[in-house]
Amino acid sequence: MTPAQTLRDLLAQDKCHVMPCCFDALSAKLIQQEGYDLTFMSGFAASASRIGAPDLGLMSYGEVVDQARNITDAINIPLIGDGDTGYGNAMNVRRTVTGFAKAGCASVMIEDQLAPKRCGHTPGKAVVGRDEACDRIRAAVDAREALRAQGGDILILARTDARHEHGLAEAIDRAAMFAELGADILFVEAPQNEAEMREVCAALPGPKMANIVEGGATPDLPNAELHEIGYAIAAYPLSLMAAAMQAMVTSLRSMRDDARPGQMDFVELRRRIGFDDYYEESEKYVSARRDID
Repeated sequence: MTPAQTLRDLLAQDKCHVMPCCFDALSAKLIQQEGYDLTFMSGFAASASRIGAPDLGLMSYGEVVDQARNITDAINIPLIGDGDTGYGNAMNVRRTVTGFAKAGCASVMIEDQLAPKRCGHTPGKAVVGRDEACDRIRAAVDAREALRAQGGDILILARTDARHEHGLAEAIDRAAMFAELGADILFVEAPQNEAEMREVCAALPGPKMANIVEGGATPDLPNAELHEIGYAIAAYPLSLMAAAMQAMVTSLRSMRDDARPGQMDFVELRRRIGFDDYYEESEKYVSARRDID
């Protein structure tokens, strides 16, 4: 069972999957430990975590793929990788899709923004023309088919940010074209209200993803309602990053006064990171037991 096939099976279920987004191997591991079925490597959060900079196209293709590989090495649930604009022309898109598949991703997201891209809920977004947008998805699908011919597999998550600049009708039209080209999952970014979310899901075929940013443009609806509207995935790209940052800031401020805010105890911390599993596995190797002693 490949990660891509596992994701296909999840998408075939009659439910909207809650998908907390990760930014590194540890956050992804915690998502899996808490029983979630899949995760997404948020470009916003990964850029903040890896290079301490905003998600404005500053991370390179190589850095993003390396981050994805670290994450897939740490978990068994499907990971959707953020392939941004594909890092260049159509041939770059093909390389991006292939690289994410080899890194163990179940799916890769390719979008139609101008490079350098921006977070979907921040100002200044612009998209390429329809022809170039379709070229990117066509190249991504071609790369997927080439992988399948060689025994590999990956799903294409096609994203459009056209709602911001050109209106909802253009965004829906673009997503429909992406579906005709063979995209597996559709993502119309930043609908402004529930009525627009319903229009998106009613107009488009196949699995759709909602992107819920606390304080962002899209309403933060209950999961049952998202399912009823027609979404198969509800992504929460910044929830864990925001929680982690707030906890660290609170701890840093408390430490000035020799205070220790509530935190995970050392026993659970070691267990979640994997110390207990390491010790159990290492018992059968004499040389590894020295690490414990």
